[in-house]
Amino acid sequence: MRALLQRVSHASVTVDGNVADQIGQGLLVLLGVGQDDSEVQVKTLADKIVHLRIFGDDEGKMNRSLVCRYAQGSPSQLYRCCPTLLS
Repeated sequence: MRALLQRVSHASVTVDGNVADQIGQGLLVLLGVGQDDSEVQVKTLADKIVHLRIFGDDEGKMNRSLVCRYAQGSPSQLYRCCPTLLS
């Protein structure tokens, strides 16, 4: 299993010339999952992704994760921000 993450100002997914979905500023995750990857591995990787400190804090230091940036630590708030990430 591999994940490539990139902070973006906007991103979209195009299938057969049609935009399937799009986001504004946020985090783009390109994810490769193999047949031998387990549910535990998927959950572990998702947990790592949401806790990576890749967003700037009030002092401009890369010290905030997705959890800190969007939900300030509350799993229920994170689910409302990123329901497909946790499902």
